[in-house]
Order: sequence, then C-alpha cells, then structure tokens
Amino acid sequence: MGSLYSAHRTWLHGCSAGFKLAVLAMWGTAQFFVDSVGVLAVAAMLSVLMFASLGQAALGARKLLVSLLLACVMIMAFHAYLGQPLVGLVSTLRLINASLLGVALTITTLPTALLSVLETVLAPLQRVGVRTDRIALQIGLMFRFTEHFFVVWKRLDDAHRVRTGNAGGLRLLAPLTIQMLLSARRVADALELRLDS
Repeated sequence: MGSLYSAHRTWLHGCSAGFKLAVLAMWGTAQFFVDSVGVLAVAAMLSVLMFASLGQAALGARKLLVSLLLACVMIMAFHAYLGQPLVGLVSTLRLINASLLGVALTITTLPTALLSVLETVLAPLQRVGVRTDRIALQIGLMFRFTEHFFVVWKRLDDAHRVRTGNAGGLRLLAPLTIQMLLSARRVADALELRLDS
C-alpha cells in the first residue's frame, strides 16, 4: 500500500504518536460541544497555521486538501439551500479542524507507532479475555485503507490527466472501487496465511 507519511522532518514528527492521538481525540470531541462560530473560526485558523508550518511535508496531501475544500463548499451550499447558513458554517469549521488535525497526524506519524499506541491503550481489556492485538490490527488496517484510498485516487487521477488533460472526477469511481477491492483481497489473503501459520 502507498503511504502519505512524509520523511521530511518537521517539528510535529518529534511529538509522540500518543500525544498526537490524544490531542486529536480530545479536540475532535470537544469541538462538538462548541457552537460559537468565533471560537471554531479561531480554532480553524490555528489548525491551518499548524498545517502550513509543516512545509514540504504537507505537499503530499494536496489532493486531500482539494477534497476537503470541495466538501466544505458542498456543505455550505447545502445548508444555504435549507436556509441554515449558520449551521453550514459551524459544520464546515468543525470539518476543517478535524480533517487538518487528522491529515497532520497521518503525514507525521508512522503507522507502526500508531499501532503501538493502540495496543497500549487497549491492553487492559486483555484481562477480560479480549484479543486486543486483533482489535489494534483492525483499527490499524482501517487507518491504512483510508490513507490508501486517497493514494490510489491520486494515482488514478494523475494517470487520467496524462491521458486526457482533464481531471477524472466521477469517472474514477469504478476503477477506484476495483483497485480497493483487489487491495482488500490481497491483504485478507496475506492475513489468512499469516494467522494460519
């Protein structure tokens, strides 16, 4: 699978995976208890500045940022159509905050470090017979496939642009789905062999 992790060192690379996950979890949860547009706007501005401070490491996530921008425009337009522009603005600011923090975590943290943190957090459940190693693996696979989805999308879109000069758009949906299913099948086969051995 491809990875969005950037080898270009930044100040955020130096923070532990546990600290970054804790900040993401706490702020991702806390912002849903805040309805103030002003507070959310300041938080979004700080998220943008934090992401911009990653410099060259953030360049690999350009496609994600374009997707985020399109999603924000669609949310704003939808709520404006419903006559709820304030709800649309609050939802957009929350999306910007959560997405930028999540992408920053992805490009500055190795997947193995995330898995290690998850295994540590879930470890107490082993006392009641829960197979925490498998839960951590499932969560890790979810992270990797989410990341892989955007990597494959970018690759298909680049190939379509080379051939036609235009963005792929919805035309990429079928080949993207096929690629993701093939990747899932390969990983499932590899896991089955590994677990049976």
